[in-house]
This record gives sequence, C-alpha cells and structure tokens, in this order.
Amino acid sequence: MGGTWDLFRYPGIRSDSDMYTLGFRFRPWTGHQSIAEGQPILEYLKSTAVMYGIDKRIRLNHKVIGADWSSAENHWTVRVENDGAEQSITCSFLFLCSGYYNYEQGYSPTFAGAEDFTGPIIHPQHWPEDLDYTGKNIVVIGSGATAVTLVPALVNSGAGHVTMLQRSPTYIVSQPDREPWADKLKWLSDEKAYTVIRWKNVLRQSLVYQACRTLPTRMRKILMDLVKRQLPEGYDVETHFGPRYNPWDQRLCLVPNGDLFRTIRHGKTEVVTDTIERFTATGVALRSGRELPADIIVTATGLNLQLFGGATVSVDGQPVDLTRTMAYKGMMLSGLPNLAYTVGYTNASWTLKADLVSEFVCRLLNYMDANGFDTVVPEHPGPHVDERPFMEFTPGYVLRSLDELPKQGSRTPWRLNQNYLLDLRLIRYGKIADEGLRFSKHTAAVTV
Repeated sequence: MGGTWDLFRYPGIRSDSDMYTLGFRFRPWTGHQSIAEGQPILEYLKSTAVMYGIDKRIRLNHKVIGADWSSAENHWTVRVENDGAEQSITCSFLFLCSGYYNYEQGYSPTFAGAEDFTGPIIHPQHWPEDLDYTGKNIVVIGSGATAVTLVPALVNSGAGHVTMLQRSPTYIVSQPDREPWADKLKWLSDEKAYTVIRWKNVLRQSLVYQACRTLPTRMRKILMDLVKRQLPEGYDVETHFGPRYNPWDQRLCLVPNGDLFRTIRHGKTEVVTDTIERFTATGVALRSGRELPADIIVTATGLNLQLFGGATVSVDGQPVDLTRTMAYKGMMLSGLPNLAYTVGYTNASWTLKADLVSEFVCRLLNYMDANGFDTVVPEHPGPHVDERPFMEFTPGYVLRSLDELPKQGSRTPWRLNQNYLLDLRLIRYGKIADEGLRFSKHTAAVTV
C-alpha cells in the first residue's frame, strides 16, 4: 500500500506540497512536519485506510491489464494479473485511481558512453537499498523535485561531494518544513486547526499561482531575489537558478528550510549548468570541455506519463483511442460509460483534486440510484468546443506524452480549471445532470 510513498526509496524522499493540503480533507494531518518525509506519509496513508476499513477491501499484488465495457451486459470486465495468473472482475462502475505515471520505468534518456562508465548509473525510481555512497563523488543529473530532494539528502547522509548537473534551471522556493500556524492554533481542536491551516495554504497557493500567471516578470524577480539571499556573495544566480520560462509554466520546486542552498554555501554541493557530451569511464564529459568526476551517476531525469496504469480500455471489444476522447470535468472521458479517473492538480496539492473527484463520484452514483439510472456517459460536445491539450503544462514528462493523452475542451465542463476554488463550485456544488452527461436505464435483451 502507498503508491509513490512505497515505491520510491531514494534518500530524502518527501512531499513537494504541504501536508495540510496534501492530506485528506476528512483526516487531519497531525505530524510535526508540513513538508514531510516519505515514511510518515506512508504511515498516515496506512493508518487512514485502517481507520475507515479500506485496508480490508484492497487486493494487493493485483495488476490491472485491461478493462472492457459490455453494452449488452452493462458492466465492465476488468482483467487483472495475480501471481502470474490472469483473472477477471466485473463491476457496474469503474473508478481508476492509478496516478498518471509509469511505476515500472522512469524516464532515462540515452547517454553516449554510458557503457564506458565504471560505476553504477541509478534512476531514483529504482534506488538500490544496499547502495553505499559514503565518501563518494556523485553526479545527480536533473533539476526537478527529485534532484533538489536528493542532493542535500546525499550530502547530509555521508556522500563526499555532490554535483547537480542540469541542462536548464528550475524555479526553486525555500519554505519552512514546519507549519508556523500549527503552534499558534493549539487552542483549537486538531480538526479545526487543520481546516484553518488548510484553507490558509489553499488561498496562498492560489494567490501565488495567479500572480505568477498575470505578473510573470515581477514574480520572476521576486523568486530570484529570494534565491539570491540564500547563496554566497557573487554567486551566478541567473545561470544556475534563472529558468528560461515564466514561473509556473512548470511546477515550482520546494526545498525545506533552504537545505539545498545551505549545502551550496558550505561547499558540499556544486550546481553545474551545461550539456552532456558523453559519459566517460570516470565521470561525465560536458560540451564546455569540462569533465565532472563521479563514482556514482544518478539520472533524476523524470517520469514517464501513463494513464490508467498502462491498462488497455475497450468498449464492446473495440479498443478505445484515448487521444480521440475529451475530458469531462477532468475526471471522465467522452464515450466511456460508467468510468471515472483521478488526476490531481499540477499547480497545487494532488489530493485537493482527488478529494473533489471522489466526492463527485459518490454524488454521481447516489444521483443515479435515486433516479433509476444505471448508465452514464459523457457525450463529446462536437466541433463547437475547441480541443486543447490534456494538460496546459510544459515539463518534459508532459510534453513527451501529449500525443498519447486525451484532449480537454475550451470551456466548462470540458475545460480543466487547475483551480481548486473554481472546482469547488463546479464539482462539489455544481449540479450532476448537466449538458455533458447522458443518463439512461439499461434494458436487458430478452430471448423469446
């Protein structure tokens, strides 16, 4: 159990969102850290599952490989693999909560000369538990959330010297790992304090995001000035921490208590912005002519996007081309009956959207029961709604996969808001039966 928090075992694994918004709406996060490490998050997930009896309803070691909708029988047949054997499970409604990336293989580009390197080359998604990096020179390739997490963790747990090698920088924001309001609100119950802090952080996230989108030049200067204050005098901030894109074109990276900047100040970490020419036997040769010595190379180069855990989807035996579907409220797809999925926010905590989607699915099922319907399908709005990319977001892992993803539309309810406040009105409080959904009562075929 635990998904990401069970799979990823690399040093320092932690949330890149505060736990007051990443935590569940219905279960307060009472840990000391707001930016929390992986193990406490995993314990929070497991204890929540036990608290609500969900653990007894989980089939572990089952991999979903396909799902087929039968119009004649009005149900899904889900094919799963368990211990090498395939079996089928039928259901009247299918809710896919499998995340949006490939758990089996992270993204690792081909590097010339990789076969010449004499040390281990490791992707963080497959971190060896027995790796001894004490006193070793390590080159971490990447500049995203995983890289900025790994670098200070490696330094602080015994690595000799760590180099973060990046082709281009990312916006990095320092944030306290403890929530300052938690102590101020001790006089409230855990539930009330959690709600207050959660809403405070939701509003702060929304304001920062909107400011970045409407005032990108000003917000870039603010973010860069904050970084400059935490680095040594004369440090080339523009080269190593000045991205070529506007704030929130890609996700901002959080570093708790400025830990990355502290390792740079202490001379334990070097950030190198350059292009890789090739790997050598003893390190990484750069296009500038410099060679970075390395005992270990870590390729923190990103994820591979994958919807539905890689499961194939078909309707009445015909494979569904997901690229020809359109997302309804960011949680259902046109032409697929009785199916919902969860993809969280890219500009805020994942769980904020996941909670809303789960609420909507419950409301939808209750509406169908109350009105005698047993089938619901989003109907493609046709050419009067323009198609847009599934995610209006430009990190590499999204751009590499856009051609394989569904589309979103140019207006509600086909447009993904990426805005929790707007989605509250649309998803939590909006009516169920709207222009996008067609409800029906299945009539079984009768043989005379």
